[in-house]
Amino acid sequence: PVMRASRAAYVRVLGGVERRFGWAATAALLLTLGGAAALPYFGGTFLPDLKEGHLILHMAAAPGTSLQESLRLGTRITAGLKAVPGVRAVAQQVGRAEAGQDTAGTHYSEIHIDLEPGLDGAAQGRSEAGIRALMAGTPGAAFSLKTFLTERIEETVSGYTAPVVINVFGADLDRIEAAARDVARELAEVRGAADVQQQSPAGLPQITVSLRRNDLRHWGLDAIEVLEIVRTAYQGDVVGQAYEGNAVFNVIVILDPATRAHLTRLGDLPLRTPSGSYIRLAQVADVYETAGRYQVQHAGAQRVQAVTANVTGRDVASFVEAAKRKVAKEVALPPGVYVAFEGAAETQARARADLLTYSALAGLGIVLLLAVVTGSVRNLLLVLVNLPFAFVGGVLAVAATGAVISLGSIVGFVTLFGISLRNAIMLIAHYEHMVAREGRSWDAATASEGAGDRLVPILMTSLVTGLGLLPLALGAGEPGREIEGPMAIVILGGLVTSTVLNLAILPALALRYGRFVRAT
Repeated sequence: PVMRASRAAYVRVLGGVERRFGWAATAALLLTLGGAAALPYFGGTFLPDLKEGHLILHMAAAPGTSLQESLRLGTRITAGLKAVPGVRAVAQQVGRAEAGQDTAGTHYSEIHIDLEPGLDGAAQGRSEAGIRALMAGTPGAAFSLKTFLTERIEETVSGYTAPVVINVFGADLDRIEAAARDVARELAEVRGAADVQQQSPAGLPQITVSLRRNDLRHWGLDAIEVLEIVRTAYQGDVVGQAYEGNAVFNVIVILDPATRAHLTRLGDLPLRTPSGSYIRLAQVADVYETAGRYQVQHAGAQRVQAVTANVTGRDVASFVEAAKRKVAKEVALPPGVYVAFEGAAETQARARADLLTYSALAGLGIVLLLAVVTGSVRNLLLVLVNLPFAFVGGVLAVAATGAVISLGSIVGFVTLFGISLRNAIMLIAHYEHMVAREGRSWDAATASEGAGDRLVPILMTSLVTGLGLLPLALGAGEPGREIEGPMAIVILGGLVTSTVLNLAILPALALRYGRFVRAT
């Protein structure tokens, strides 16, 4: 009884649409054009923020900061982090070994933050906001907050643990350093910018020894020998080996730790002249403190200074576009210096373009197959007209949930188009069967009866798919559903409009423009 009543009501609706076809078609067209017009205003991101329950806080103090000072600062920060709601455990790692793959000085720390288990997406977001607020009020260091998996993806893609990377290239280190500071200053003013950092800033305290050649000649000293003495005094030289059982120990000549700890006394280092007398290093060299670099980065055989940033409160794609305009307008680059936007955001944009290209090629192949099956350009267009119907619903769903298109959204559109084509093919193929096989004449009665025959299959296809995806859509912001959630939302929104318009508009379009011929 329910199906019979539904079919009878549906046939009456079709009659109303047929009588007011002009209004119905105009409304559907305007809805489609509105969806297409809104698309350029949507933001874009490849992967959404992942809720993993584990965060990594990067802390960069001034270059040259000692291990003890980094630990002191880290102890104060970890105490504050433990007070943030949702944080369960905190651990600090200072620096990286010089012989390792990723080196870092003692001014750099990674603070691992483990959140309490069972937190939903909203609670994890509040914990992240609390951590960022704490860091904003902590002077003396730069911070960057990431989830573990997001960081690994971004580091694999671009070499940096940030989605936005601006590489400043040039030959002169001072010029690219100044340009990088200007870029970082302007980038920090772009809405959504967070954790803006220079990856290898200058400022590492260094002691420079500049030998005076005239004084060296006066005392009969060789420059190489003097520098070797300085190196031996502070780095040490192996002069022999000592044996203790099976153990072998190197014998190293080096200054005592107390003297080496006072680099400002380097000028007092004694030097023995060929005549046997002793002089101080300061008598043949200028010893002074300078600010150097702990790391000189290169990319493509060129010197580079990288400026990185995270993005909060907006999508990455629109942020990058705004940053490009800001840097191009406000930063005056010196001769021989240029900038290039890199990072996960740029790589993801290229990957998104590739995905759309391959999807378009696959769609072209599907259209060619449909053209062979239908054997009629008119009927082929009737099948394809359901795609805009589905597109409108997907766009409305994206607009209602943040207006950001991600990888999951794109996959959702591709899936949605497949389901919509199937529903349209079911209806058009049934019309062809009724006319060609059953010998029915093509008129309004046949169009209504055929649509009524396909009412239940089309509704069941949409309902089963929608009910299966509903839990994912409702929990789109929960951990583990960051990608599938947007996909489900797009499919659900598109199913609503495509099903309604497919059942209401497509039969009227087929009646006017379809070509169905009886078999001879």
